[in-house]
Amino acid sequence: MDATRKQILIIDDDDGIRHILRRALEDAGYAVSEAADGAAGLKRFREAKADLVITDIIMPEREGMETIMTLRKESPDTAIIAVSGGGCGGADYLAVAVKLGAVRVFRKPFSLAGVVGAVREVLEGEEAPEPKGTA
Repeated sequence: MDATRKQILIIDDDDGIRHILRRALEDAGYAVSEAADGAAGLKRFREAKADLVITDIIMPEREGMETIMTLRKESPDTAIIAVSGGGCGGADYLAVAVKLGAVRVFRKPFSLAGVVGAVREVLEGEEAPEPKGTA
């Protein structure tokens, strides 16, 4: 990865979501790595810290809430964006994600432009951004 570009880690069990997010974020100038679940994501994060983590909530191995709590404990300054399809409870999951430390939340299906804009705002914009999103 290019050390001069901001590093983003995408954690999602859906290959398609990871692929489209990766492509959009790389096109926007970010260096991106991926993991298919929370356990693999935390391992990858520990090997090469990211400036921002985008994590799904409902995943096998280690779900997103636990992943967010671990990231907050190990790296409190790392920004986290949470995404969830989550069915009828999706909005509830995202509300909890904000309480656990996510700075932005998006419900699937989400707008790629919205996610890329949120990434730009969080990484290049404000200090301590207020939680916002489409929960």
